[in-house]
Amino acid sequence: MFTGLVETLGSIVAITRQGPGVLLLVECGLVAEGAAIGDSVAINGCCLTVIEISGSQLAFEAGEETLSKTNLGRLSAGNPVNLERALRAGDRLGGHYVTGHVDGVGEVDERQDDAEWSKFWFRVPAALALQMASKGSVAVDGVSLTLVDVEDERFSVALIPHTLAVTTLGGRQPGDAVNIETDLLAKYVERQLRGAATE
Repeated sequence: MFTGLVETLGSIVAITRQGPGVLLLVECGLVAEGAAIGDSVAINGCCLTVIEISGSQLAFEAGEETLSKTNLGRLSAGNPVNLERALRAGDRLGGHYVTGHVDGVGEVDERQDDAEWSKFWFRVPAALALQMASKGSVAVDGVSLTLVDVEDERFSVALIPHTLAVTTLGGRQPGDAVNIETDLLAKYVERQLRGAATE
C-alpha cells in the first residue's frame, strides 16, 4: 500500500529483456536507503519488488502483464520515474490509499500552463472515468491528485508548482502515456452497484 506522495525522482539505468518480461535497473537515491530484497516500491505508481541491490541502484522484474497494462514497457535508459516506498503501519497518510495496482494507461490530452501552475486533462477509458468524481482522488503515474472535472472519457487536475517540479508530471506533454489508478473505494462502490442492478 502507498500514499501517492512521491518521495523522489529516480531514473532508469538499464532495461534488460528476460523472456516475456524485463529487468529494470533503477537509480533510486534516498528510496534505496535501508532497502531490502523483497521490499515493495512504486515506480510510476506500479508496485514492483526489489530483487537486487547495488548501492543506490535497485533492480526489479516486470512481467508481460505489467508491461502491457502500464507505461513501464515504454521506458528507456535515462527516463525519469516517480518512486515511493511502501507505507508502513503508523506512517502519516498525506495522500490517499494507493495500491500500486495500475488500472490502465491514460494519455495527456491537454496541458494548460499559467505561469508556474498547470491544469492537465487526461484521456482514459470510459470504464475508468466511471470510477471518478469531482473532488475525489486519482493516482497518475503514482502521484496522488484531486480530481477537478470528470467527463465521460477524460478528467482534469490542477497541479501546483511543487508537484510539477518534483515528479515526472512536470515534463509530461500531450500524447504522453501515464499510469492511472482509480480510488480503491470507488472500485468497491461500483462493484456493489453493478451487483445490485443485476438482482
